[in-house]
Amino acid sequence: MSRRRKAREFALQMLFRWEMNREEPAALQASFWQSARAARDTREFANQLFAGAVAHAAETDALLAQHSEHWRLERMAAVDRNILRLAVYELRCTSTPAAVVINEALELAKKFSSEESAAFLNGILDAIHKAAADTR
Repeated sequence: MSRRRKAREFALQMLFRWEMNREEPAALQASFWQSARAARDTREFANQLFAGAVAHAAETDALLAQHSEHWRLERMAAVDRNILRLAVYELRCTSTPAAVVINEALELAKKFSSEESAAFLNGILDAIHKAAADTR
């Protein structure tokens, strides 16, 4: 498994914990890394993704609500919601190619959620990506 994929897994775990407990992000990161082990660059990328996803959570949630037809955000499985938050942050705020971001999100869904979730998330992420491309 690549270090960047592992970093995304760590970021997802921190995001999930943040949503469930509403811990202060810096304290959550410090606590998380006491038990999780990773190379420095993996930790740095995970921390960047987590911090960015948290900082942009409100605007990301609004975007997700707009593009998830017939699904209220609070009805989604928490893990799916956080995979989407992570992916939307990475799509909108980093230089990672959209195809890579979407594929990585689907791999996270297959590992931490389900095949059905992967298809659901793919539809939402594709719609968000296409809408962003249309506005450029």
